[in-house]
Parts: sequence; C-alpha cells; structure tokens
Amino acid sequence: MVTDFSATDAPALNGMIGASSAMREVFDMTCRVANSTATVLLQGETGTGKELVARAVHELSPRRTGPFIRVNCGALSETLLESELFGHVKGAFTSAVENRTGRFEAAHGGSIFLDEINSLSYTLQVKLLRVLQEHEFERVGDTRTINVDCRVIAATNRDLAELADEGKFREDLYYRLNVVPIYLPPLRSHPEDIPALVEHFLRKYAEENGRTVTGASQEAIGFLKAYSWPGNVRELENYVERAVVLATGDSIGADLLPPHVRGEAPIRVGRAGKDDLESLCSDLVGRELRESASDGNAYARVMGLVERELILQVLRMCQGTQTKTASRLGINRNTLHKKIEEHGLQKDAR
Repeated sequence: MVTDFSATDAPALNGMIGASSAMREVFDMTCRVANSTATVLLQGETGTGKELVARAVHELSPRRTGPFIRVNCGALSETLLESELFGHVKGAFTSAVENRTGRFEAAHGGSIFLDEINSLSYTLQVKLLRVLQEHEFERVGDTRTINVDCRVIAATNRDLAELADEGKFREDLYYRLNVVPIYLPPLRSHPEDIPALVEHFLRKYAEENGRTVTGASQEAIGFLKAYSWPGNVRELENYVERAVVLATGDSIGADLLPPHVRGEAPIRVGRAGKDDLESLCSDLVGRELRESASDGNAYARVMGLVERELILQVLRMCQGTQTKTASRLGINRNTLHKKIEEHGLQKDAR
C-alpha cells in the first residue's frame, strides 16, 4: 500500500511541519514571543530546525522589514568571530586593510541569530553581555562606541545551565539570554509528524529534480517512524532527497532507504569487517581480564575499553566531525561530547 501525498496539506509555520502536540507547542510559543522585544533562546539537538524557528520569530515580528542576520559562532576562531560580530577598523590587525562593518551593525533595526552560542569564548561572552544590556559596543581596534538596536535570537544544542554550573559559560549571560526559552524536541519524540515531513520533502525534491514522486509505501513510512533519527529532521530530509533521486516510479519504497534505517546494517568501524571487529573486541577483553581478573571490576573496565575504541575509530572515520560521528553511532551529539571527554579523545574530535 502506498500513501499518496499529492492531495494533502500539512500544517506549517515558515517551513516548519508538524501536527503533534510537541510541535504545536513550539508553534504556539513562537507566535506568542514574536511580537515582543524579548531575547529568545532556542534549545534542541542538531537538525531540529532552530534556524527555521529563528526566522519565524523575525518574520512574525514588527522587525520583519529589517534584516535577519545569521552567525554560526562555532564556525570561526575567537579572533575572526569577534571581527565578524563587531567589525574592525583599518590596521586593527595584520589583515585589516580596511574598515569593516560587523554583523551587529548590519542587523540594526532587525534581528541577529547567534547559532551555537555555547561556542563563544569568555571574552566574547563579556562583549555580548554588554550588547544585550547596554545595546552598545566598539569595533575591534576602535574606541568609538556604536549604539545598535537589534533583537538577539540565540541557539544551542548544549545545556547552558549545565555549562554555567561547570564555569564554562557566564551565568549572568545565560540568564540574559534565557528570557524566553523555546525547546525544539528531537524527531524521535514525535514520530507521528514523519509522514507530513516526508510529504513536504517529497514535493520539494521531486520539483527540484523533475520527478513525479508523490507517495511512499507504508513499509517505508513504518521504517522511518521506527528509526531513532540522531540527525533529526535534517537527516530525514537527506534520506528523502536520496530516495527521490533514486526512485524509478511515482512512490518511494523501503528499498530506497539506507540499510541502517531498515535496521539491516551494523555500525561500520573504518574498513573493518565483522571478523576484524570480533578480533578487536576479543583482544581487548582478553587483555583486560588478564590485567584485572582479581579486582572484581572486569565488566566495567572491558565495556569502557570497547566503548572508547568504538568511538575512537568512528571519529577517525568521520575525520573528527562530531555531528557525523554521533549520527553513525546512533547517539545524540551531547552524549558523544560527554563520552569524548570521559575517554580523553578530545585530540581526535573537532
């Protein structure tokens, strides 16, 4: 049986899809906060749609005619990010050959979306706090104070309260950002929205690729609803695009889904095959049992070694990219980050 999406119309808000109670709560909160001037903090795992919510907050607000400026705080070094956010004057540093307007100035009269806000250094946290409180700052290398009027919308996939408790994020900045928090639930917590999301992405990629795919088999939908979605909606979108490109008919069957979504493929560690992995685990177990046979803690030690080796190998396979590693392992990025710190694998991760 095939579900045909050609005549349905799923509820959406600025590209956000979902009719579940979890998503309805997100839509409601977005609409309620948009008309205010309050700072918004978007919280949720990678791929849950935080930028879509940020854009909706801006476009539903009185600032909709102003600019919407996006900055990924985790993509730049501290020096580059400071210049990106606040601008610089000629001669401020070696490559500053002319004055440059920062993103906060560019966002004047509109909104600025600071993604991965947890990546800010302590120094930049202080400067951001001043912007939030005083609405002013200086360009890098300048003494002239610039006043700015823009709404700050921040996003994080980490628990800022926990980071504040650990001394890694300023507590006063956290409270200044956390005026109106909006939590975006992971896709695995509202699988009932998956058919509507599939419909949306089918239409999008069928049109882009000149295909006539309008439906998906019940079997395919069943697999999609049962999968854990470590990459959330972004991962689902990628798999639907893949299926549309590979489809030869007007519907998507389960055979067009990646094997691991169908529960058929175990995690692959580099180029190692099943025998190699079994040999590796056997060696680790044997070595640990020989070294700690008498302390009564062999189970915990062996499991720790196997877990560390697995994470290490997948990190190397993904060239240290944590988002890809978490997706391959089937765990969320926050869990992976904790495991990396626990096993001392920071040098292998980025």
